Amino acid sequence: MQKFKFVIVTGLSGAGKTQAVHIFEDLGFFCIDNLLPVLIPEFIQICQKSKDKLLKVAIVVDIRGRKFFGGLQDVLYKLDDTGFKYEILFIEASDSVILKRFKETRREHPLGGRRTIEENIELERSYLERVRGKSKKVINTSNLSLKEFREEIINGFLREKKSNKINFYITAFGYKYGLPQDADLVFDVRFLPNPFYVAKLKHYSGENQSVRNFVLKSKKTKDFLKSLFIFIDKMVSFYLTEDRMHVDIAIGCTGGKHRSVVISTELKKYLTRQNHKVNIVCRDMNKEYKRMF
Repeated sequence: MQKFKFVIVTGLSGAGKTQAVHIFEDLGFFCIDNLLPVLIPEFIQICQKSKDKLLKVAIVVDIRGRKFFGGLQDVLYKLDDTGFKYEILFIEASDSVILKRFKETRREHPLGGRRTIEENIELERSYLERVRGKSKKVINTSNLSLKEFREEIINGFLREKKSNKINFYITAFGYKYGLPQDADLVFDVRFLPNPFYVAKLKHYSGENQSVRNFVLKSKKTKDFLKSLFIFIDKMVSFYLTEDRMHVDIAIGCTGGKHRSVVISTELKKYLTRQNHKVNIVCRDMNKEYKRMF
Protein backbone atom coordinates (compact mmCIF):
# COMPACT_ATOMS: atom_id res chain seq x y z
CA MET A 1 0.00 0.00 0.00
CA GLN A 2 1.38 3.36 -1.04
CA LYS A 3 1.99 5.97 1.64
CA PHE A 4 -0.56 8.77 1.91
CA LYS A 5 1.24 12.15 1.78
CA PHE A 6 -0.63 15.12 3.24
CA VAL A 7 0.97 18.57 3.11
CA ILE A 8 -0.38 21.69 4.81
CA VAL A 9 0.87 24.84 3.10
CA THR A 10 0.78 28.04 5.11
CA GLY A 11 2.79 31.21 5.59
CA LEU A 12 2.77 34.92 4.99
CA SER A 13 0.44 36.63 2.55
CA GLY A 14 2.39 37.63 -0.55
CA ALA A 15 5.19 35.13 0.13
CA GLY A 16 4.27 32.71 -2.67
CA LYS A 17 1.61 30.24 -1.51
CA THR A 18 -0.28 30.51 -4.81
CA GLN A 19 2.86 29.59 -6.74
CA ALA A 20 3.41 26.70 -4.31
CA VAL A 21 -0.06 25.32 -5.13
CA HIS A 22 0.73 25.41 -8.83
CA ILE A 23 3.99 23.56 -8.22
CA PHE A 24 2.29 20.88 -6.11
CA GLU A 25 -0.37 20.44 -8.80
CA ASP A 26 2.34 19.99 -11.44
CA LEU A 27 3.88 17.32 -9.19
CA GLY A 28 0.66 15.32 -9.11
CA PHE A 29 -0.85 16.55 -5.85
CA PHE A 30 -4.55 17.12 -5.38
CA CYS A 31 -4.72 20.70 -4.05
CA ILE A 32 -7.25 22.85 -2.24
CA ASP A 33 -6.61 26.52 -1.56
CA ASN A 34 -7.91 28.30 1.57
CA LEU A 35 -9.47 25.36 3.38
CA LEU A 36 -10.88 26.21 6.81
CA PRO A 37 -8.97 24.36 9.56
CA VAL A 38 -12.13 22.92 11.10
CA LEU A 39 -12.78 21.04 7.85
CA ILE A 40 -9.37 19.35 7.68
CA PRO A 41 -10.26 16.12 9.60
CA GLU A 42 -13.38 15.58 7.51
CA PHE A 43 -11.47 16.28 4.31
CA ILE A 44 -8.80 13.74 5.28
CA GLN A 45 -11.47 11.07 5.73
CA ILE A 46 -12.90 11.89 2.31
CA CYS A 47 -9.43 11.56 0.73
CA GLN A 48 -8.75 8.22 2.40
CA LYS A 49 -12.11 6.80 1.36
CA SER A 50 -11.92 8.13 -2.18
CA LYS A 51 -12.15 5.58 -4.97
CA ASP A 52 -9.74 7.75 -6.97
CA LYS A 53 -6.93 6.87 -4.54
CA LEU A 54 -5.80 10.35 -3.56
CA LEU A 55 -2.29 9.54 -2.34
CA LYS A 56 -0.76 13.01 -2.53
CA VAL A 57 -2.71 15.98 -1.17
CA ALA A 58 -1.73 19.57 -0.45
CA ILE A 59 -3.99 22.14 1.18
CA VAL A 60 -3.45 25.84 1.85
CA VAL A 61 -4.51 27.13 5.24
CA ASP A 62 -3.74 30.74 6.06
CA ILE A 63 -4.90 34.01 7.53
CA ARG A 64 -7.59 34.41 4.88
CA GLY A 65 -9.65 32.13 7.09
CA ARG A 66 -9.86 35.08 9.51
CA LYS A 67 -11.24 34.00 12.89
CA PHE A 68 -11.37 30.35 11.77
CA PHE A 69 -7.58 30.27 11.28
CA GLY A 70 -7.13 30.34 15.06
CA GLY A 71 -8.50 26.80 15.20
CA LEU A 72 -5.58 25.36 13.22
CA GLN A 73 -3.51 24.57 16.32
CA ASP A 74 -6.35 22.56 17.88
CA VAL A 75 -6.79 20.61 14.65
CA LEU A 76 -3.06 19.83 14.50
CA TYR A 77 -3.10 18.63 18.11
CA LYS A 78 -6.00 16.29 17.30
CA LEU A 79 -4.17 14.93 14.25
CA ASP A 80 -1.10 14.33 16.41
CA ASP A 81 -3.20 12.47 18.97
CA THR A 82 -4.59 10.15 16.31
CA GLY A 83 -1.12 9.48 14.91
CA PHE A 84 -1.99 10.90 11.50
CA LYS A 85 1.14 11.86 9.57
CA TYR A 86 1.17 15.28 7.96
CA GLU A 87 3.83 17.76 6.92
CA ILE A 88 3.78 21.55 7.07
CA LEU A 89 5.38 23.81 4.49
CA PHE A 90 5.80 27.38 5.73
CA ILE A 91 6.44 30.05 3.09
CA GLU A 92 7.80 33.46 4.01
CA ALA A 93 9.70 36.44 2.64
CA SER A 94 11.23 39.61 4.00
CA ASP A 95 8.97 42.53 4.90
CA SER A 96 10.41 44.68 2.12
CA VAL A 97 9.78 42.02 -0.54
CA ILE A 98 6.21 41.36 0.64
CA LEU A 99 5.49 45.09 0.76
CA LYS A 100 6.81 45.49 -2.78
CA ARG A 101 4.63 42.62 -4.02
CA PHE A 102 1.49 44.10 -2.49
CA LYS A 103 2.25 47.50 -4.02
CA GLU A 104 2.87 45.96 -7.43
CA THR A 105 -0.39 43.97 -7.41
CA ARG A 106 -2.32 46.75 -5.58
CA ARG A 107 -4.11 44.11 -3.56
CA GLU A 108 -5.27 44.69 -0.02
CA HIS A 109 -3.69 42.64 2.77
CA PRO A 110 -6.10 39.91 4.00
CA LEU A 111 -6.07 41.35 7.53
CA GLY A 112 -7.39 44.63 6.16
CA GLY A 113 -8.57 47.12 8.75
CA ARG A 114 -7.16 50.60 9.19
CA ARG A 115 -3.63 49.35 9.64
CA THR A 116 -0.85 49.92 7.14
CA ILE A 117 0.45 46.99 5.10
CA GLU A 118 3.60 47.02 7.24
CA GLU A 119 1.53 46.74 10.41
CA ASN A 120 -0.53 43.89 8.94
CA ILE A 121 2.63 42.01 7.95
CA GLU A 122 3.95 42.29 11.50
CA LEU A 123 0.60 41.19 12.94
CA GLU A 124 0.40 38.23 10.57
CA ARG A 125 3.90 37.10 11.59
CA SER A 126 2.78 37.01 15.22
CA TYR A 127 -0.29 34.93 14.33
CA LEU A 128 1.84 32.44 12.39
CA GLU A 129 4.73 32.09 14.83
CA ARG A 130 3.54 28.85 16.45
CA VAL A 131 2.70 27.01 13.25
CA ARG A 132 6.06 28.07 11.77
CA GLY A 133 7.73 26.23 14.62
CA LYS A 134 5.93 22.99 13.69
CA SER A 135 6.90 23.20 10.02
CA LYS A 136 8.92 20.46 8.34
CA LYS A 137 10.28 23.00 5.89
CA VAL A 138 10.47 26.79 5.81
CA ILE A 139 11.11 28.43 2.42
CA ASN A 140 12.07 32.08 2.19
CA THR A 141 11.19 33.24 -1.33
CA SER A 142 12.80 36.69 -1.07
CA ASN A 143 15.66 35.79 -3.42
CA LEU A 144 14.41 32.60 -5.06
CA SER A 145 13.60 32.12 -8.71
CA LEU A 146 10.54 30.03 -9.57
CA LYS A 147 12.88 27.20 -10.60
CA GLU A 148 14.69 27.33 -7.25
CA PHE A 149 11.35 27.48 -5.41
CA ARG A 150 10.19 24.35 -7.24
CA GLU A 151 13.44 22.55 -6.38
CA GLU A 152 13.05 23.43 -2.69
CA ILE A 153 9.56 21.89 -2.66
CA ILE A 154 10.71 18.76 -4.50
CA ASN A 155 13.64 18.30 -2.10
CA GLY A 156 11.39 18.78 0.90
CA PHE A 157 8.40 16.65 -0.02
CA LEU A 158 9.15 14.21 -2.83
CA ARG A 159 12.62 12.84 -2.10
CA GLU A 160 12.05 10.31 0.61
CA LYS A 161 15.65 9.57 1.56
CA LYS A 162 16.35 11.28 4.86
CA SER A 163 19.00 13.93 4.44
CA ASN A 164 21.75 14.78 6.87
CA LYS A 165 22.14 18.19 5.27
CA ILE A 166 20.44 21.48 6.05
CA ASN A 167 19.44 24.45 3.90
CA PHE A 168 21.07 27.52 5.44
CA TYR A 169 19.98 31.08 4.70
CA ILE A 170 22.62 33.57 5.90
CA THR A 171 21.92 37.29 6.20
CA ALA A 172 24.72 39.80 6.72
CA PHE A 173 23.14 42.90 8.24
CA GLY A 174 23.84 46.19 9.99
CA TYR A 175 22.50 46.73 13.49
CA LYS A 176 21.82 50.38 12.68
CA TYR A 177 19.20 49.18 10.18
CA GLY A 178 17.54 46.66 12.50
CA LEU A 179 17.69 42.90 13.03
CA PRO A 180 16.32 40.45 10.43
CA GLN A 181 12.98 39.29 11.80
CA ASP A 182 13.13 35.64 10.78
CA ALA A 183 16.59 34.71 12.08
CA ASP A 184 16.90 31.49 14.09
CA LEU A 185 20.44 32.35 15.18
CA VAL A 186 21.95 35.85 15.47
CA PHE A 187 25.67 36.56 15.89
CA ASP A 188 27.05 40.00 16.77
CA VAL A 189 30.52 40.62 15.26
CA ARG A 190 30.88 44.29 16.20
CA PHE A 191 33.80 43.37 18.48
CA LEU A 192 35.99 42.48 15.49
CA PRO A 193 38.46 45.00 13.96
CA ASN A 194 36.48 47.54 11.92
CA PRO A 195 37.75 48.43 8.41
CA PHE A 196 35.55 51.52 8.49
CA TYR A 197 38.21 53.28 10.53
CA VAL A 198 40.94 52.51 8.01
CA ALA A 199 40.91 55.28 5.41
CA LYS A 200 41.96 53.12 2.46
CA LEU A 201 39.39 50.41 3.30
CA LYS A 202 36.28 52.21 4.56
CA HIS A 203 34.76 52.75 1.11
CA TYR A 204 35.08 49.09 0.10
CA SER A 205 32.82 46.25 1.18
CA GLY A 206 33.55 42.93 2.83
CA GLU A 207 33.79 41.39 -0.64
CA ASN A 208 37.05 43.26 -1.22
CA GLN A 209 40.12 41.10 -0.63
CA SER A 210 41.99 43.81 1.30
CA VAL A 211 39.04 44.25 3.63
CA ARG A 212 38.80 40.50 4.07
CA ASN A 213 42.50 40.24 4.86
CA PHE A 214 42.24 43.02 7.43
CA VAL A 215 39.36 41.33 9.27
CA LEU A 216 40.60 37.74 8.98
CA LYS A 217 44.19 38.34 10.12
CA SER A 218 43.01 39.34 13.61
CA LYS A 219 43.41 36.75 16.38
CA LYS A 220 39.95 37.75 17.61
CA THR A 221 38.50 36.81 14.24
CA LYS A 222 40.36 33.49 14.08
CA ASP A 223 39.23 32.55 17.61
CA PHE A 224 35.66 33.60 16.87
CA LEU A 225 35.45 31.61 13.63
CA LYS A 226 36.82 28.53 15.35
CA SER A 227 34.18 28.80 18.09
CA LEU A 228 31.46 29.64 15.58
CA PHE A 229 32.14 26.55 13.47
CA ILE A 230 32.13 24.30 16.54
CA PHE A 231 28.83 25.80 17.69
CA ILE A 232 27.22 25.47 14.24
CA ASP A 233 28.32 21.83 13.99
CA LYS A 234 26.66 21.08 17.31
CA MET A 235 23.47 22.92 16.31
CA VAL A 236 23.35 20.95 13.04
CA SER A 237 23.34 17.70 15.00
CA PHE A 238 20.51 19.02 17.19
CA TYR A 239 18.47 20.26 14.23
CA LEU A 240 18.81 16.97 12.38
CA THR A 241 17.44 15.00 15.33
CA GLU A 242 14.32 17.17 15.04
CA ASP A 243 14.18 16.79 11.23
CA ARG A 244 14.84 20.50 10.88
CA MET A 245 15.94 21.15 7.31
CA HIS A 246 16.00 24.97 7.14
CA VAL A 247 17.91 27.39 9.37
CA ASP A 248 18.16 31.18 9.11
CA ILE A 249 21.40 32.68 10.44
CA ALA A 250 21.97 36.43 10.81
CA ILE A 251 25.40 37.97 11.30
CA GLY A 252 25.54 41.63 12.18
CA CYS A 253 28.05 44.44 12.45
CA THR A 254 27.39 48.16 12.77
CA GLY A 255 26.58 49.04 9.17
CA GLY A 256 26.38 45.63 7.49
CA LYS A 257 29.10 46.50 4.97
CA HIS A 258 32.39 45.06 6.24
CA ARG A 259 32.70 42.58 9.12
CA SER A 260 29.31 40.87 8.81
CA VAL A 261 29.92 40.31 5.08
CA VAL A 262 33.36 38.79 5.70
CA ILE A 263 32.16 36.45 8.46
CA SER A 264 29.04 35.44 6.53
CA THR A 265 31.20 34.54 3.54
CA GLU A 266 33.54 32.46 5.71
CA LEU A 267 30.60 30.65 7.27
CA LYS A 268 29.15 29.94 3.83
CA LYS A 269 32.47 28.44 2.72
CA TYR A 270 32.60 26.24 5.82
CA LEU A 271 29.02 24.97 5.44
CA THR A 272 29.40 24.43 1.70
CA ARG A 273 32.44 22.23 2.28
CA GLN A 274 30.15 19.99 4.34
CA ASN A 275 27.71 19.85 1.41
CA HIS A 276 25.01 21.91 3.08
CA LYS A 277 23.05 24.16 0.75
CA VAL A 278 23.74 27.80 1.57
CA ASN A 279 22.15 31.02 0.33
CA ILE A 280 23.65 34.31 1.45
CA VAL A 281 22.32 37.84 1.19
CA CYS A 282 24.21 40.99 2.23
CA ARG A 283 21.16 43.01 3.15
CA ASP A 284 22.72 46.38 3.96
CA MET A 285 26.05 46.24 2.13
CA ASN A 286 25.14 48.89 -0.44
CA LYS A 287 23.42 51.30 1.93
CA GLU A 288 25.16 54.59 2.57
CA TYR A 289 27.04 54.56 5.87
CA LYS A 290 26.59 57.83 7.75
CA ARG A 291 28.41 58.53 10.96
CA MET A 292 26.20 59.61 13.83
CA PHE A 293 28.75 62.03 15.37
